[in-house]
Formats: sequence, structure tokens, C-alpha cells
Amino acid sequence: MLQIFVWGGSFFLLAVMGEPIMRDTGWGSQWVYGALSLSLMISALLAPISSRLVARHGGRVQLACSGLIVALGLLIVAASETLPVFLLAWAVIGIGMAAGLYEALFSTLGALYAERAGRAITGITLISGFATTLAWPLVAWAIEHVGWRATCVGYALLLMLATPLYLKVLPGGGRLRQVKGSTEQSSPPVDRRLYALLIWIFALGAITMTAISVQLVAVLQGLGYSLAAAIALASLLGPSQVASRVLQMIAGKRHPIWTALVSAVLVAIGMLLVAFAPGATAVGLLLYGLGNGLRAIVRGLLPLVLMPASQYVALMGRMSRPSLIGQALTPLVGGYLMQHFGAMGVLVTLCSLAVINVVLVGLVLRSLQRSPAHEP
Repeated sequence: MLQIFVWGGSFFLLAVMGEPIMRDTGWGSQWVYGALSLSLMISALLAPISSRLVARHGGRVQLACSGLIVALGLLIVAASETLPVFLLAWAVIGIGMAAGLYEALFSTLGALYAERAGRAITGITLISGFATTLAWPLVAWAIEHVGWRATCVGYALLLMLATPLYLKVLPGGGRLRQVKGSTEQSSPPVDRRLYALLIWIFALGAITMTAISVQLVAVLQGLGYSLAAAIALASLLGPSQVASRVLQMIAGKRHPIWTALVSAVLVAIGMLLVAFAPGATAVGLLLYGLGNGLRAIVRGLLPLVLMPASQYVALMGRMSRPSLIGQALTPLVGGYLMQHFGAMGVLVTLCSLAVINVVLVGLVLRSLQRSPAHEP
């Protein structure tokens, strides 16, 4: 639940709040939605620092502070009367995102539990799949009744009350010191080829997810669907993402490379159906949602298996930077494609990225099958 609150008050907030802010202030969409790009870019730049802090001090306090930082940003949003102050607010929110979203949380769990972190990561991503399902209706209802500024204040108070609970739900640093006790000299070297492949796999998956999160409704309308039909189709994503994570838990333990392959194939097939089979748009979105739901699990588990345990925390921070930079640029590039090439231009680009991702996961699988140390 704590992750739902932080995601809902940061990454997913403008999907619902952007339009009311533009109506009230007159600021252009490129500035309002560009504020999220600013947040993501700051989060990308700070990701390695965030992981180093987790490695050095443990993540309990950092995760608890992340919600307070996002809350401070939301209070500045509520008080912003000028565009520079609004952008400053989202810069602060970007700091909170670096301190408390998945990368920091996965690093904390990996540091605390090492190889046993997989079950916790799967469970957390399962619950977090409800972020948009819960946060969007709540924020929309609050905006309708009290306006967007008061909604920001209320959400900030919620974060101030909720996120310090990290101090209770996560154990202290005793277990962390055991993992930190491993010396780098005793750790096997990082396979640079696998490392590069994982960076690209995670980056392409994050770009696709961001594009869908920001532009899906507009793309569906560009394909001829009414606003109501587009929103109804988009609502299929949340339940399908959660369903895939439930199935992952039921399926039991297997090497996460197989989960990565299933995720990439489902996303690719889903995108291709949406783009080239108009009668199967709902099926395509369900398949995409299933694949994207597994993507979050893969992001935490695959590096945990393929990288030395003593280096997991530091590597997670470095690996997340390209993904976050790609996410920051996605709204701008997606807007350009939509303006100049329409909905099909966006979809063809996403289909291409999804197919490339399948190939990259296949290359990782082939490398593992040749390597007895990581054989799936």
C-alpha cells in the first residue's frame, strides 16, 4: 500500500490532474506534462546515489523519507501560482521518486534478504499493480469536490501519515550488514554483455510502459474510438497486470529469464494486435497488461539472479538510470510522433521496440544456456 501511495502521488498523478491544472492556470500541456519529464530526469540522475545510500545505510529511513519529500513537492504544487514554482515542485517530487520507488525498494530488499528477496519483490509488485486502479479514481473524485490544489494538500497529508510506516514494516540494519560483509574481491565479475543486455531490456520496457501510460487514451481515440470507449479499454490494463502477478506467484519458482521471455512476447503480441487488428484491441490490451505486469517482477528478480549478490544494490542504481532517462524523454518523443505521424506512428514505434525486446531477451536466454553458472 505504501508503494501505491507514492506512485499515485508522483508518476501517475498528472494523468488525472494535468487537465484541471491546464484549465485553471492556462499553462501549456508541454509544460504541465513536461514537469513529469523533469521529475523523471532528476530521478534518473539521482538513482545511483540512491542505491549507494541504500548500500551504506540501509533503505528503511530513505524509503520513509521519500514519501515526505513527495509530500513537500505536492504542497509546493498546491501553492504554485507561476510556472517556475510548479516546475520546482516537480523537481522536488523527482528527488522523492529516486528515494522511494521500485529501484530504491528493490535495492533495499536485495540488501536485506539477498536471494530470498524474490518472494517479497513479487508480493509488493502484485499489490502495487493496483496503483492506478485506486489512485486515479481517488484523485479524480477529490479534484471534482475540492479542486486540484486542495487535492494536492490532502494527498501530501496522506503521504506524511503513511510512508513513515516503512520504519515498522522493514527490519533494522542487522541483516543488511551481513550482506555488506561480502567483499568485492570474493564476488565473481559482472558479465558485461549480460549487463548491457539487461540495461536495454529494462530501458525499452520502461519506455513502452511510459508511452502507454501517458498516451493510450489519445492513441485509441486516434484509431477512431470515442473517449468513453478509450477509457473503458484502457481500464483493462490494471486488472490484467495484477492477474499476471498472481499467476506468477501460483506458478512457483523458476528462473526469471523465462518470466522475462513470456513478458516480452506478451507485450509484443499485444502491441501488434492493437496496431494491426482493430477487432482485437481489447485482447491486445489484455495481453499487453499481462506482459507489463510481469515486467515489474522481472526488473527486480532477473538482476538478483544474474548479478553477484554483493553488487546487486549498486548495479540496480546504475541499471535504472538509462530506463529513467528514456522514460523522461518518452512524453516528448511520443508527443512529436503523435503530432506528425498520428496514432499509427506511435503504435508502429512501440511495436518495433517490443519486437526488439523479444530479441534481446532471447539473446540473454541463449547466453545463459551456454553458461553453466547461470543455466536456467
